[in-house]
Amino acid sequence: MKTSSERVIALECPECGATYPLELHTICKECWSPLKVKYDFEVIKEQISKEDLRTRIFNHWRYIELLPLTDSTHIVSLNDGGTPLQRCENLGAELGLRELYVKNDTINPTLSFKDRPASVGVSKCLELGIHTVGCASTGNLAASTAAHAAKAGVPCYIFVPSTIESSKITQTAIHGANIVGIEGTYDDANRLGVLAAETFNWGLLNINVRPYYTEGSKTIAFEVCEQLNWTPPDNIIIPMGSGALLCSVYRALYELDTIGFTKTNGTRISGAQPVGCAPIVTSRHTKNDIFPIEKPQTIAKSLAIGNPASGYEAINIINSTKGSAAAPTDLEITDAIKLLAKKEGIYTEPAGGVTLAGLIKLVEQGEIAKDESVVVLITGNGFKAHQTITNLIQEIPIIKPTIEALKNYTHYKEDVILVES
Repeated sequence: MKTSSERVIALECPECGATYPLELHTICKECWSPLKVKYDFEVIKEQISKEDLRTRIFNHWRYIELLPLTDSTHIVSLNDGGTPLQRCENLGAELGLRELYVKNDTINPTLSFKDRPASVGVSKCLELGIHTVGCASTGNLAASTAAHAAKAGVPCYIFVPSTIESSKITQTAIHGANIVGIEGTYDDANRLGVLAAETFNWGLLNINVRPYYTEGSKTIAFEVCEQLNWTPPDNIIIPMGSGALLCSVYRALYELDTIGFTKTNGTRISGAQPVGCAPIVTSRHTKNDIFPIEKPQTIAKSLAIGNPASGYEAINIINSTKGSAAAPTDLEITDAIKLLAKKEGIYTEPAGGVTLAGLIKLVEQGEIAKDESVVVLITGNGFKAHQTITNLIQEIPIIKPTIEALKNYTHYKEDVILVES
């Protein structure tokens, strides 16, 4: 059997085919396209089977053969991934969908799906001999990078826009990260991150470690397919900021098909962005170039990325899979947050509201048939944007501690018969 290092071949340009060594390269020097990790799938077929997976712990490192780490001794893990795929009968009935699932990544260690790519990104930095890590972030990646850096015992620098939610600052700071607040937007923070990575040779996960970092997000789709007995769903609905998660899901489905774990069934991949920051959706609908949003205006701050790095790739994937795209309003987003909580007991941050509201719009437009299987990715916990969501809740009434007051509160009627079950 070949060694694990032989399954990860190089970094490759998907456009022109140029290859680069497994170092800190992000963009092809020939055509300026983003680089991807190239694997030898014949080697991988020899190293992993469905039977092997049955004996492994259910976290995202169970799929290590399909991840870019070549030495498992460098793994940095908080037991990321392994989240439930929940059948949503109540919500499905509300929307008229026969088979609706939520992939509930709100219960990851730092309460968002970003733990998956952060774990892979920090691990790869250690493997490459880089011992200062960080990222530019709208919030979720900040907390996840800080937590994994703490676990690894390495310094961490986080670049964030001034509009980041206070709860995400707290969650990041508690892990001891150096937080650099930037006057401006996420894109301003990202630009400074690029300069910092070049100047100090830091490993900034979504900047100069991006080809490896994004591979971690594939595991959300690996898990979905395994949880559906290796039958991919008819539709997957994905929130989009940079577009990287959608691209990773597509790549995961392709890889599972390539190694023979699944059979391609034409899964349609759809994306959703808030209308106040929807450069990808707008470009797809208008068939124009992606025009960056200089000042995003949305409650879904984790998706407020005005210049999406993977935007064009995401559009190509949506179109090639016959998927769709939607851009709900803030009101539709908040209604979806409440609906998911009331119908299924899942508390999501606004990004999850974007995904569900996007699904609702697509169903109403006839883009998704009622008898198709649908998976909605809920990627972050409501506590990540607690203050924003708190503002949506009415102030609770205060009553005296008497049964009379309680009867008034519940609009009690004397002729109501209470029956004990």
